Amino acid sequence: MRGPRAAFARFGARVDERTPAHRDRAIDGLRALALLAVPTGHWLVGGFTLDDGGGLHNASPLATFGGLAPASWVLQMLGIFFLVGGYSSYLSYRRRKGSVREWTVGRLRRLGRPVLGVTAVWALLLPLLHYGAGVPADTLHTASTLVVQPLWFVGVYAVITALTPYCVRASGRLGAWAAVPLLGSVAVVDLLRYGPYADAMPSWLSLLNLLPGWMFAYQLGVSWADGRIGRRGAWLLLAGGAALFATLLLAFHYPMSMVGVPGEARTNSHPPSLLVLALAAAQSGAAILLRDRLARLLRRPALWAPVVVVNLSAMTILCWHQTAMLAAAVPASYVGEVPGLTGAPDTGGWVLARLAWMPLFAGLLVVIARFARPLEAPWDRTGTARRAAAAVLAAGFGYFALAA
Repeated sequence: MRGPRAAFARFGARVDERTPAHRDRAIDGLRALALLAVPTGHWLVGGFTLDDGGGLHNASPLATFGGLAPASWVLQMLGIFFLVGGYSSYLSYRRRKGSVREWTVGRLRRLGRPVLGVTAVWALLLPLLHYGAGVPADTLHTASTLVVQPLWFVGVYAVITALTPYCVRASGRLGAWAAVPLLGSVAVVDLLRYGPYADAMPSWLSLLNLLPGWMFAYQLGVSWADGRIGRRGAWLLLAGGAALFATLLLAFHYPMSMVGVPGEARTNSHPPSLLVLALAAAQSGAAILLRDRLARLLRRPALWAPVVVVNLSAMTILCWHQTAMLAAAVPASYVGEVPGLTGAPDTGGWVLARLAWMPLFAGLLVVIARFARPLEAPWDRTGTARRAAAAVLAAGFGYFALAA
């Protein structure tokens, strides 16, 4: 083991030496933690069932094991991701050298390239898998749904990023209280859709929570970077968020799971309910309080190097982690019901088997990332015709996935 350990130590030392002194390691560490929670959560709840024709269909262990719901409180770390996103965007916005429009377009391009890449590649894979490898159409519909599933987050994040100038203004005027109107907006919508007049409310009303619900933690991040939230505010976020979270669960009977459960009438995450904001507030308060301790911890090269690697591959992880799981499940479907992979997620053995499969998913993601990583880089050598073709392919895949 000396060889691999020594090589990793040398790699960590090189990464540590090349890290600028002004780099905020705590922010990168929080981002890496939130990023890794996404594939971990999706891999744990992304079960399958196998039909008589060999087709894969989505199934969730949460439908059987309601006691696993508290795990989603830990793995649902999008609040941390938006918090760090708002923090980083504020600093980038203040350091910009060009116009606001140039800054916004640059940020949106960084988000859009990987999404366009993964959907265009999958558009090419679909006919190859179906006609070349004989993969059933049901499996392809299931795969398409899973690939698109994380991309809604990128779309929402892009819209919120474009609103950064307004978040900065709000922080300048309202300080630490700039996120309160967003919280209030979500609370009003929840009261209308879950309160005594719920039956009279239109079905689209919940969509009004989509933007303020996810923008809440982003605005907290902007105010944090603006110096408007200190330790006192962080303690208020932690205590207040935890108290609100407990109240909503115990007194107002919000669903315990932070992700959707098949068969349940209500969901906390699509779009976000007030419970999501309560959790985001508590997580944000804890993150702010632990920042200095985390920064000291990440001065160790052995811990810092993985954080750098994860941050450099952020969009690749978000866009391709479902593909990694499918790369194991689709071939296994030809074998039959494989526990933890293609077997129904309705036994305790499935949970243990799925945990055993997760290192394979991670390894496949590393392999995929080696080929997908260039899609995050600027497409300077890609001509107009190829960009247009990629856009057409992406649109076709999106239609196929959403129509399924």
